[in-house]
Amino acid sequence: VQLAESGGAVVQPGGSLRLSCAASGFTFSNYAMNWYRQAPGKERELVAEITGLGGITTYSGSVKGRFTISRDNSKGTVYLQMNNLKLEDTAVYYCNTYFSGLTYWGQGTQVTVSS
Repeated sequence: VQLAESGGAVVQPGGSLRLSCAASGFTFSNYAMNWYRQAPGKERELVAEITGLGGITTYSGSVKGRFTISRDNSKGTVYLQMNNLKLEDTAVYYCNTYFSGLTYWGQGTQVTVSS
């Protein structure tokens, strides 16, 4: 199983970014995918989840209405569209999945919101 995030950057408050996570090594459409983030000095937190077929999405309260998780099962990729970014969104963003009792993480991509 491999998960590879990309798309992180430095962006001004109010700006937008789209993160991607390319997955391989498993039947992608069978499993839910998640985005987490970890800010300096803080615990890793769940940001958004999407079911295997994409029919159900959930968000943390801090990003609801600003972030959108989606997936393209034909490409084995999950996305996180982030709009109206705030300073407190600065973090390393990770994609994640779990099945058969194991949890898998990508290497993370840095998002910095700074004026």
